[in-house]
Amino acid sequence: MNTETTYYKTPIGIAEIIGNKNGIQFISVIDDGAVSEELLKAKTPECLQDCVIQLEEYFKGKRDRFNLLVNPKGTAFQIKVWKSLLKIPYGKTKTYLEQSKKLGDVKAIRAVASANGKNPLWIVVPCHRVIGSDGSLTGYAGGIWRKKWLLAHENPVKQQSLF
Repeated sequence: MNTETTYYKTPIGIAEIIGNKNGIQFISVIDDGAVSEELLKAKTPECLQDCVIQLEEYFKGKRDRFNLLVNPKGTAFQIKVWKSLLKIPYGKTKTYLEQSKKLGDVKAIRAVASANGKNPLWIVVPCHRVIGSDGSLTGYAGGIWRKKWLLAHENPVKQQSLF
C-alpha cells in the first residue's frame, strides 16, 4: 500500500510524518530549512492529520500520551524494545540498563540501545526518555540538544516560591 508524507514545523525542527490508513510508519525530525515552504504548507493527507494534531498538542503542553494507529517496520526484537519505551511515563526517564532488565536480559544493553536508536516514531515512541546510567543524555538520533529540550519540555523546572 502506498504511503503519504507530510511535514509539520515544531519548536525543534520539522517533523516528517509517513504513513497510510494502516498507521503511522515513520516520524523523524529534520532541520529547519531542509524542506521547502511549499511542502510545509501542503495539505496534510487525511490519514496523517490526527498525528499532526497530537504532535501540536504535545508541543503546546496539552498532551502527555499519544493515541495513534502506528505501524512501524522493524525486527521482532526492535518492536519489543519500542513497545517497552511506551511504558516510560511522561516526565520520567529510565536508563538503558533499567530498560534491558525490564526486557529480561541485562546483557542485551547494547542491543537495546541500538534498537532505541532505530526507533522510527520520534516522540510518539519516547526513546528520548532513556538516559545513561550516570544520568548523561547519551545517544539520540535527533541530536542531544533535542533530547535535552524534550526532557525539559516534559518536566519543566518549577520556580520555588520565596514565601
